[in-house]
Amino acid sequence: MTNPNPPPVSNLPATDAEDASPPCVLVFNASDPSGASGLGADVMAIASVGAHALPVVTGAYARDTTEIFDFFPFDEEAVTEQARAILEDAPVLVIKVGFAGSPENISAIAELASDYADVPLIACMPNLSWWDEGKIDLYQDAFRELLLPQATVLVGNHSTLWRWLLPDWASVKSPTPRDIAKAASEMGVPYTLVTGIPLPAQFIDNVLSTPDNTLGREKFERFDAIFAGAGDTLSAALAALVATGSDLAAAVTEALSYLDRCLDAGFRPGMGNVVPDRLFWAQAEDDDDDDDDGVGDADKGAFTTDVFEVPSNETKH
Repeated sequence: MTNPNPPPVSNLPATDAEDASPPCVLVFNASDPSGASGLGADVMAIASVGAHALPVVTGAYARDTTEIFDFFPFDEEAVTEQARAILEDAPVLVIKVGFAGSPENISAIAELASDYADVPLIACMPNLSWWDEGKIDLYQDAFRELLLPQATVLVGNHSTLWRWLLPDWASVKSPTPRDIAKAASEMGVPYTLVTGIPLPAQFIDNVLSTPDNTLGREKFERFDAIFAGAGDTLSAALAALVATGSDLAAAVTEALSYLDRCLDAGFRPGMGNVVPDRLFWAQAEDDDDDDDDGVGDADKGAFTTDVFEVPSNETKH
């Protein structure tokens, strides 16, 4: 259950209902031509939950909806110049970091974040199993040493965070979210959102934790489909909800609900994996027909989560 008195992420100003300008989220991520993950996913998710994305390109994937074939990083100067230009123009309430592409880019982002230390930073560690092992080690070492000390919330899949933060875990039992949060806190991260924790009967758990407390958890029934882009969708939605003024526990609950609805409405734009529909709420409802190319009733469990509600800074679809 959610802590009834969750700690605030920051002293963000309350949203003015009469202010037509949505809050701005600075996003660092890669370009994904499939639209499954990366900046495309970030922009759509952030807009969908009522904020405005300021996207900074860290590089470009060569990929389709099934797999990633290669990655071409921008150099750190290009990343820095993009971010500096918009930071001097628009007020940023939250920073979200997806795939930075290189240790050099992580260093550049960490330096930028240190100049805006009062701005909450949501850091997402994606699954990097497609990459060269040596590059993974260098990237994760830089992320741990340079970016985690700047991060407010670390978001990642249980398996990914376990292998990265607790590589020498020797217990027969899997590490708990609090074990992972403790490892993250040693690098300065106050809050960790651990997702995709396997439970019996085809359920998965998602837990917001500190080393000492479980601040909130949401359990969902597992979909019998392979998705691409779920991590970026969740972390972008969380960043946007924090930017709108939600406290962290409430933002996590709503972001997870939003992701589950996106997955429920997921579709296959190509011949590969299912892509979350980040604008599910803007689509015309059709109770009579199921999209055979999407997840469909045969591929998903019974969905019982409360309907996602767009916050006050809703987009004008």
